Amino acid sequence: MNVTSTHLVATSRIRHRQNLALVLLVVTGVINYLDRATLAVANEFIRADLGLSLGEMGVLLSAFSWSYALCQLPVGALVDKIGPRWLLGAGLVIWSLAQAAGGLVSTFGWFVLARVVLGIGEAPQFPAAARVVSNWFPLRARGTPTGIYNSASPLGFALAPLCLSPLIAATSWHWAFFITGGLGIVAAIVWVMLYRDPVREELTVEERAYLDEGQTSEPAPAAGFASWRALFRQRATWGMLLGFFGSVYLNWVFLTWLPGYLRTERNMDVAYVGVAATIPFVCGFLGALSAGWASDQITRRAKSVVAGRRTAVVLSMLGMVAFTIPAALVESNTAAIACISVVIFLANAASACSWSLVTAVAPRSRIASLGAIQNFGGFIGGALAPIFTGYIAQSWSFVPALLTGAGIAFLGAMSYQFLVVRPIPEQD
Repeated sequence: MNVTSTHLVATSRIRHRQNLALVLLVVTGVINYLDRATLAVANEFIRADLGLSLGEMGVLLSAFSWSYALCQLPVGALVDKIGPRWLLGAGLVIWSLAQAAGGLVSTFGWFVLARVVLGIGEAPQFPAAARVVSNWFPLRARGTPTGIYNSASPLGFALAPLCLSPLIAATSWHWAFFITGGLGIVAAIVWVMLYRDPVREELTVEERAYLDEGQTSEPAPAAGFASWRALFRQRATWGMLLGFFGSVYLNWVFLTWLPGYLRTERNMDVAYVGVAATIPFVCGFLGALSAGWASDQITRRAKSVVAGRRTAVVLSMLGMVAFTIPAALVESNTAAIACISVVIFLANAASACSWSLVTAVAPRSRIASLGAIQNFGGFIGGALAPIFTGYIAQSWSFVPALLTGAGIAFLGAMSYQFLVVRPIPEQD
């Protein structure tokens, strides 16, 4: 997990804090995505128990994303102002209690409410992670650690069917929510006890020079609503917001509907679906890890950090589009799983590269703020994807639903390419 800059080398103390921070981010991120994926794994059992239609299940699957997306706007600024330690710690407690509450509900309305609170609690995870990486890693070396913490999302989704399906089969879908909620409470305690932001007064001259390499020395504006609002005057902000909308929309078509799609559209056996739905997310885990390293390599050879990070995002998203089309149209289940695996590999690569792009484009004082704005756009896409997919599949089939996702992802790639061209200055 060690990452060093091009010129200066981290001291042993800095490397230790880097490694600890990344381990904690991966652990909390895996729990974060296990909680999100629990509903998708238990999809059919909950639909049968509560008597839900495909359309209603789409609404339930999207409830998390609406509150998660809306909370991105204030939470990024709060992370920049207060710091990731307490914001993420509080978020862990809130989302874990909401997750456990999901196992207690017996009506559609209460379930929607539990998922809404889950989204509120999980909102600080990725803005906090972006802030942690910007605190502990120099500018040109942030791709690899960003890929590492982003790998938690596909890893969580890969583990979900493997761990939760047997648990549901042995007990009931309720216990999947109880146990994952309990894990989050434990993780909250560990995070608050172990993680610390760097204190500049306690760093040596060598350590400060390592962390500051590649950064401008512009004075930061006073933290507040005005500096946050100023980001919306920048073309790059809108390019990242719209671009991530397309990326997350297509990704969440598969994240929320893959087990149901394999059972409903492709008539796969329940026992096979658990394995088949895991394979793409294992590929996604590898995609996030490799993308961080690849993004660093591209950036070192690019004319600017922004150009290098942007190129990695756009290429990954165009690959997602290219492989979604055959995934929707081929008759072979094996070929479809192979194509979906490539899509999810590239989706997680695109996500990791998008968060690396944040650290290159954002002013140093507003990294979490810009990351949260980008994530807001992404999870508006994530909120719409399960609803549109459910209703399109209910009215026609999953084929036009997948092709719609591919078209939206293509437009997102073009937003990154043509709108995100230079970093945002501190005094904007």
